[in-house]
Amino acid sequence: MKKTSDEQLVLQLDPNAVSPKTKARLLYMRKVARPWLLNLALLIVCVVMLYPIISTTILSLKPPEEVRRKPPVFLPCDNPTQSFALGACRFSLEGYARIFLLRPDPASMFGFVVTGRLFSQYLPNTLFYATAAAIGTTLFSGMAAYVLSRYRFRGRQFFLVGILALAGVPLLTMLLALYQMNINLRRLLPGYDERWFMVIVYIGFELPFAIWVVKGFFDTIPRELEEAAKIDGCTPLGALLWIVAPLAAPGLASIFLLAYVNVWNEFIANYLLMSKATLRGAMYGVYDYIAQSLTSYNALAAACIIVMLPVIVVFLLTRNVFFRSMLEGALKG
Repeated sequence: MKKTSDEQLVLQLDPNAVSPKTKARLLYMRKVARPWLLNLALLIVCVVMLYPIISTTILSLKPPEEVRRKPPVFLPCDNPTQSFALGACRFSLEGYARIFLLRPDPASMFGFVVTGRLFSQYLPNTLFYATAAAIGTTLFSGMAAYVLSRYRFRGRQFFLVGILALAGVPLLTMLLALYQMNINLRRLLPGYDERWFMVIVYIGFELPFAIWVVKGFFDTIPRELEEAAKIDGCTPLGALLWIVAPLAAPGLASIFLLAYVNVWNEFIANYLLMSKATLRGAMYGVYDYIAQSLTSYNALAAACIIVMLPVIVVFLLTRNVFFRSMLEGALKG
């Protein structure tokens, strides 16, 4: 019978110096300590990763006098006699009020309107860019990956290698050419909308990686399913839409989520390519607020929480599909 690594370690000890009871105790301690140490390591990693979010959330709820307090305290819950008292906590929504900028409006459904530019201008722009780019990336990567997975043609391997090479090119290196292209298009085309140009840039940047991921999912789907559908009168496009795409839905959903998050968090291209501030996204809104108010740190923290919240909600709602797609990709790939 093959011995485990724990048993082999114990057998290396001098049998005359260690009693069987001690050996059994050592084995038990190793089996009990290993999961505890693993859980402790994972807990430390989670605390390190969540600390910036937690500290930013607490900062956004502090009143201005607590933000400027020296020496600073993590929680504003102290009093002259105690370092922490739950009843003495001094939290405030003043930072969020500066971001929302609520204005009374009797004609509104709720009796007020939100006039803050982060809500009225920057967040709707980012929502449009992220949604349109994620949908376009999913559709085009699915069609391109299907062709590369199912058909053999001259130059196919070179094309795949070229796509893989493009996936490693930073967007920053192409900004000058894209900036010139945007200026020329603005001059030549009447009614030119820069927002759609930004969406096309995002789709082009996300496509190389997305094509490779979706192709890996399509490669695992048996061709016999499509051949049976074609015998029943289904076209190649119909086979893609009704047979292959549902089976590769976890991979397509993961690509949608990754593209959505990447576009939502992108700043530099949106800042440099858009000629008007009214067309820029939420990341520029946070940057603009930093330039306007360097001392209102609670309002700045509130803006950061508001910008990150939609992405967190989207990821939490789709996490099961995302993790399942990653697991299936690892097993099938």
